[in-house]
Amino acid sequence: MSSTSPQITPEVVAEHGLSPEEYDRVLKAIGREPNLTELGIFSVMWSEHCSYKSSKIHLMKLPTKGPQVICGPGENAGVVDIGDGQAAIFKMESHNHPSYIEPYQGAATGVGGILRDVFTMGARPVANMNALRFGRPDHPKMKHLIAGVVHGIGGYGNCVGVPTVGGEVNFHPAYDGNILVNAMTVGVADTDKIFYSAASGVGNPIVYVGSKTGRDGIHGATMASADFGDDADAKRPTVQVGDPFTEKLLIEACLELMASDAIVAIQDMGAAGLTSSSVEMASKGGVGLHLKMDDVPQRETGMTTYEMMLSESQERMLMVLKPGREDFAEAIFKKWELDFAVIGHVTDSGRMVLEHKGEIVCDIPLAPLADDAPLYDRPSMPKDEYKIWSKVEPLGDITESADIGADLVTLLGSPDIASRRWIWEQYDHMVGADTVQRPGGDAAVVRVHGAQKGIAISTDCTPRYCYADPYEGGKQAIAECYRNLSAVGSTPLAVTNCLNFANPQRPEIMAQLTGCLEGMGDACRALDFPIVSGNVSLYNESKATGGGSAILPTPAIGGIGLLADVDVMATVAFKNAGDAIWLIGGEGSHLGQTIWLREIAGREAGEAPKVDLAAERANADIVRALITDGKATAVHDIADGGLIVTVAEMALAGKVGATLDIALTTASAFGEDQGRYVVTTAAGIDIPGAVKIGTVGGSMVAGVALDTLRTAHEGFFPALMDSEL
Repeated sequence: MSSTSPQITPEVVAEHGLSPEEYDRVLKAIGREPNLTELGIFSVMWSEHCSYKSSKIHLMKLPTKGPQVICGPGENAGVVDIGDGQAAIFKMESHNHPSYIEPYQGAATGVGGILRDVFTMGARPVANMNALRFGRPDHPKMKHLIAGVVHGIGGYGNCVGVPTVGGEVNFHPAYDGNILVNAMTVGVADTDKIFYSAASGVGNPIVYVGSKTGRDGIHGATMASADFGDDADAKRPTVQVGDPFTEKLLIEACLELMASDAIVAIQDMGAAGLTSSSVEMASKGGVGLHLKMDDVPQRETGMTTYEMMLSESQERMLMVLKPGREDFAEAIFKKWELDFAVIGHVTDSGRMVLEHKGEIVCDIPLAPLADDAPLYDRPSMPKDEYKIWSKVEPLGDITESADIGADLVTLLGSPDIASRRWIWEQYDHMVGADTVQRPGGDAAVVRVHGAQKGIAISTDCTPRYCYADPYEGGKQAIAECYRNLSAVGSTPLAVTNCLNFANPQRPEIMAQLTGCLEGMGDACRALDFPIVSGNVSLYNESKATGGGSAILPTPAIGGIGLLADVDVMATVAFKNAGDAIWLIGGEGSHLGQTIWLREIAGREAGEAPKVDLAAERANADIVRALITDGKATAVHDIADGGLIVTVAEMALAGKVGATLDIALTTASAFGEDQGRYVVTTAAGIDIPGAVKIGTVGGSMVAGVALDTLRTAHEGFFPALMDSEL
């Protein structure tokens, strides 16, 4: 063992994010003091980002199985059956801390990382989505962050040739000092050609492919497992730098090799880079490994084992190959102008052994790194105490709107409802020629290449609901995703998630996490909508100057659904003058935590809306049947802004107005009661149980001209982003 390692002091341990108690566990695990490389490996594998040590015991309560599920949580991504011998493979990941520090590269490498999670399992990526949360639009740093994130997502996705087909954006002061960038990718694979990460076969070669290793991204996983202090900008070297053109080559080379029988196991190098990929592969397979660090392709001179193992340089993969297939595999990667190196072999030792310059520089047991990482059941504030702590005011008496039409104009131009066209026009959402429903609808729809069926995709979460009532907010996030997928006519299949919360060592934050997970679990069970993959991002809070404190609890949900025939699909746009407008799910009455209350009355108050899961399921069944039977000419679920905003969005999309036959009150116009849809049908078609509320036609909604509504709706982002950065 090398004796050149610096002395491990309590300060060095603390710099690596390990508590004294955790360091004691390290000493017991290896029976001696670690050297710096070994300490670094333990620190990243036991970080929140890699071990989920504060959330794992709660995640295990979520429903993850169903007849459609081929592979649930635990692999690089979730896998569900879509028929015809094909599977959809999908996952959502966070890149929050890097995107705040360096927004372009943070967002770009977030896209690159989630793409690798999907194609490492044998899928060709077919669509990207994202869920973004920003602070106050007038915050001095926010325009820079918005521009960088949007350009980073577009720059990477456009260059790699995978369409970015939609997403969601919220604004709130709670994200001033810690924005959220969650990226989702969906891919399609043959069910008999799905690849997993468990290494096996003593003596089998371990192969490194892709880009060279540099010093970028070192301690990225550790940085993502702590909150921001005043030195956020100083952490810029921990942000990785991506190259989408290399990623495109890597996708093609991996898929070409996957068409053979050469691969035993494969894992992308994501958070914690070579450390996490090698540890996860070996621990899942119950084997050991021996790596020769001199053989790792290096971009910089004089790199230490510590730097190579902790680097998060992008566009890299680790594989175990069958013996004798090295030359065959190397020829493929050389053809695609990518690095290829045999850097070690599988052993039966159960240990990670690293050799550098003729010395053994690391020799530690693998089991404690992955299977025996600390697990915490952190204290959680009881629900009644959380309600007091959250300081959510009761709704109280509401003064009726003096002018519903004027309020509608204000809401359509507000940050959370305004058109996102400025964002999605920077994404190539048509590359691949299989996007059949573009951004701007309830869910994106991508045709399965060469088939008539399609995959619907939606990302959803309402953080203000989750703060006011974590349990109902968790339910609502799942239910809204289910509703959006149903609104285009698809059958919801499964969920991925990105659980964004603040410091789990605070009992009120754990109350948010456990409450949201409880609500999510109940909703998934009631809707047969299992969770098959996901990510946890904690410590999303900031002490930086000008920042807030904790983010709102934000359990972002990414769901997919299956359309048997993409030609039988609903969109939000009104189609024909004279079509009847129907309300499914009842009249609105709930104004607590609504956008209207915040934007018009200037208050964030009241309870979150309750979610009736039986009604959600029944109403979605009705809507899907109407679409399948060809009776619905347009469908839009009712969400932020309530009924009148929904109708206005349908009118703007269809460039035709509507006459409403119901007397609108503030509550019925702007209430955000759940489980509701607006559906149009040709005249003469009835929807049993629904209420006919009007007729398509004219050039106004709620007494306001469509041109006026469009100016408000389309104006927010251009006005914000065209002003001086």
